[in-house]
Amino acid sequence: MRTGDETVIKRMKASVAMEFLFLLAFFALLGVASATGLTADSRDSADWKPTEGGRRWRSRAC
Repeated sequence: MRTGDETVIKRMKASVAMEFLFLLAFFALLGVASATGLTADSRDSADWKPTEGGRRWRSRAC
């Protein structure tokens, strides 16, 4: 191999490693934020329908 090819390969490896580290840091930051209570569930109770015996409850017409 030529030295130019080796340099390109080294840069590609470094780029992949940095991308992995940024992704890992992002998930670690989300984990810390979640553990400290800084995150919130964006769903409200309207997203969940009640169940009876594991089956979804359907509203009945009056």
